[in-house]
Amino acid sequence: MSDVQQRSLEERTSKAEKEAKAIEEEINKLTSGNLSYIGDPRLDKLVSDNEKLKHRLAILENAIKAESSGTSGKTVKREPKKRPTLITDIKSIEGTICILDELKNVFEIAITSAYPDLEEPPIAITLSGNNPKFGDYQCNSAMAISQLLKSKGVKTNPREVANNILNKTPASPLIERMEVAGAGYLNIYLNKQFVEHVLTCILRYGVKPPPVKKEKAIVDFSSPNIAKEMHVGHLRSTIIGESICRLLEFLKHDVLRINHLGDWGTQFGMLIAHLQDKYPDFKTHSPPISDLQAFYKESKTRFDEDEEFKKRAYSSVVHLQSGHPDYISAWKLICEVSRQEFQKVYNRLEVKIIDRGESFYQSRMESIVKELKDKGFLEEDEGRLIMWGDAEKREGIPLTIVKSDGGFTYDTSDMATIKQRVEEEKGDRFIYVTDAGQYTHFMTIEACARRAGILKNGQKVENVVFGVVLGEDKKKFKTRSGDTVKLIDLLDEGLKRSLDKLKEKGRDKVLTPEELKLAQEAVAYGCIKYADLSHNRINDYVFSFDKMLDDKGNTAVYLLYALTRIRSIARTAQVSFENLLDELEKSGFKLTHEAEWKLGKVLLRFPEVILKVAGDLFLHSLCEYLYEISSCFTEFYDKCYCVEKDKEGKIVKIFYERLMLCEVTAKVMEKCLDILGIKTVSKM
Repeated sequence: MSDVQQRSLEERTSKAEKEAKAIEEEINKLTSGNLSYIGDPRLDKLVSDNEKLKHRLAILENAIKAESSGTSGKTVKREPKKRPTLITDIKSIEGTICILDELKNVFEIAITSAYPDLEEPPIAITLSGNNPKFGDYQCNSAMAISQLLKSKGVKTNPREVANNILNKTPASPLIERMEVAGAGYLNIYLNKQFVEHVLTCILRYGVKPPPVKKEKAIVDFSSPNIAKEMHVGHLRSTIIGESICRLLEFLKHDVLRINHLGDWGTQFGMLIAHLQDKYPDFKTHSPPISDLQAFYKESKTRFDEDEEFKKRAYSSVVHLQSGHPDYISAWKLICEVSRQEFQKVYNRLEVKIIDRGESFYQSRMESIVKELKDKGFLEEDEGRLIMWGDAEKREGIPLTIVKSDGGFTYDTSDMATIKQRVEEEKGDRFIYVTDAGQYTHFMTIEACARRAGILKNGQKVENVVFGVVLGEDKKKFKTRSGDTVKLIDLLDEGLKRSLDKLKEKGRDKVLTPEELKLAQEAVAYGCIKYADLSHNRINDYVFSFDKMLDDKGNTAVYLLYALTRIRSIARTAQVSFENLLDELEKSGFKLTHEAEWKLGKVLLRFPEVILKVAGDLFLHSLCEYLYEISSCFTEFYDKCYCVEKDKEGKIVKIFYERLMLCEVTAKVMEKCLDILGIKTVSKM
């Protein structure tokens, strides 16, 4: 590498570092000290830009290291990259296949064969859109490769590059044909026999997950505080976290669902003291404190107004933390009452979660403080012990590991938590589902955990952030009196409104009482979940039962109705699943009409959508895909008869191949809805 190239590389690195610093500062400005950043679209862009810059910096820093070690500019013998294994026979596919991944493998071989001297050449495969003349997928690597070649002094153009790639592309049963178009796009047309075979597998064996490398994921979500009722602020974390767990479990990952409860701290002193005063026989007679919100308010009022009570409250904290049996007993009682109330919400939303409160980490906090102190990571700051994520740059806000009075903080707890999850739980992926206000905090936790050697390469901390729930006035969602909306009240209102909607549609006239109740619950809870999940989680969203319960557009009600209609087609024709399998053996699965072919290709994209969402944890992509399936099915159903009837309504012909396509559509939709935590019903 010449001196000019070296200087250019260093200048680009310096520029990227400045950009990264500016972005970090902007994020801190948005998120520090107030809540006005929530829902700000700038935060979404800043987080995305930050990730891209990290990647760019890593590449530039590696290049500088190579130059420093004397390897740059020399011929370096590299270990040959393992050639991807391609599918060579359609019949070898027995489950679900990710077309996008397979096409990337095909073109990795083609590009490295055409340009063996290019290190890590770009392999860009995308959907072609709705215009069939551009193929089903496109390889758009030629433009970037052309630029790379020009930087090395090779004269070429994107179209020439595309033709070279085309000539080196190995045969694949996925691809019917390819063509170079425009300035250098490679249009890819899928093989219909391949599509028909994969849909046949779904019909026979159900919707299977694409193969992935197994990981242990620890998902921290919901996390209400003991002695306080769950409110609308807990809604998003609970719904998003549950869906993430379902998605990762579908992919066969080992998932630990953690409810990091606020069950420790000074507030328990006043709660215990109040319990002892109001119900002195609490150890032998269970006190009627199911309304813990009211109980909490009573104790807080006494704490604020009665100095004697305040002293007893502080004394109770000391007794609790020292393990006094009577105080531990009172604490356990309060925690258990809270858990029972939380469980009512979880049962209704079908959420599975393991409670693990902050109390679980008390002894581990003492251990992490000693470890960080012994290794020299802590420094004194006005009586506190703090830790920086980067000891040299000292940017942002450090963690406060020990307060000036010797007490621990949330920072201490979160450091102890991540150490426990790494070393005891053996996790690979640590997912925290929290509001966007905690983004900077978790970035700092990750930086400190890496600096302390707790997090190793390959282990990821991911803060799945979300905005707030707004009322229809676009302000924070509250009751008319200005109180926070209780989650249980919200669910009750959903049940009432969904029943009204079903009765308005006359469904109470055709459904049995049992079927009506199932439909009511499916619609009520489904519409609340889907309204949340169908929005980009980083943004705020407006909570509106009227919009949620609309049976048109991208809503849970529309999708549930669509699914029940699809299921009713075969039921009306009196065709069972076994009948379909018999017909499959006789005639096979054929996509003959253009609308059938279009729907079949959409259904085939399920694995690539699932893998994308599993990577970025933006569940609205799955909702958009689900709506696309439903819309595509409507187009197919409008153009293609599944059952032909005479004027009297008597069935004269059944198109079994189309009923097979209906069955596959229903299976894929049901799996998507299940991942989103939405229960389906056979009749609505």
